[in-house]
Amino acid sequence: MVAGEGGSGGGNVMLYFVLWLLSLTAARVPAQTAPAQTAALAPAATYIGEQGCVQCHGQENKHFSETLHARTFHQHPANELQARSCEACHGPGSNHARNATDKTALIGFTKKWGTPVEVQNGQCLTCHDGGNRMHWAGSSHAKNSLSCADCHNTMQQASATSLLARQSISDPCSQCHRQQRAEFRKRSHMPLPEGKISCADCHNPHGSSARGLLIADSVNDVCYTCHTEKRGPMLWEHAPVRENCTNCHKPHGSNHDKLLAAARPYLCQQCH
Repeated sequence: MVAGEGGSGGGNVMLYFVLWLLSLTAARVPAQTAPAQTAALAPAATYIGEQGCVQCHGQENKHFSETLHARTFHQHPANELQARSCEACHGPGSNHARNATDKTALIGFTKKWGTPVEVQNGQCLTCHDGGNRMHWAGSSHAKNSLSCADCHNTMQQASATSLLARQSISDPCSQCHRQQRAEFRKRSHMPLPEGKISCADCHNPHGSSARGLLIADSVNDVCYTCHTEKRGPMLWEHAPVRENCTNCHKPHGSNHDKLLAAARPYLCQQCH
């Protein structure tokens, strides 16, 4: 009798164990089938051609047709992707045409659209890789999640060159670098407000191997591109000059003569 009861108890335990395993299996089924259901709801996007985009985006197409990108895509595409025009940058448009409110169906280049910055910039770097952009990865602008569309407007000819978002190269820079913008308004300043130079004459906004995104290896090398007479060699060389021009001068603007960091003779007396 005792043995029979023990055998019955062991059978019950085994039955409960089997039922528990079946419940776990049933709970996993929806998770396994969910991706298949999602794929059925959102089929793989396909290319629909530029005419399919123009049907809704006529105004955008009017501005885009005046840009260098449009002329290149239409007249001299470098590959099959560029020949697709709109979809070369925004990706296949079939899902977007099916549901224009789905912001995951197309690559957008505005902050409101929500496409990750890495994805946006990846589209641009498909064609614009290398050259003065070879140091973009790891640059201060890239680390701060700056997108190409923050400075460039590829859909409209707003500037004379480079498809900038504003009229000059320095205007997009001043939107973030407000301290430097204020320094250019001081009594003695680099001739940037007058249009004689631009930020890109000293800095490479797309990345550099030097600090401050400089276009040369050091501050002095940048200064020497214009102030060649200061390069030397000098018979009686002033050591602080050879070390760094910014030991005595402000690079953007100053309220003292000749962009000096302090008035003379107080500047000299800081060391002497």
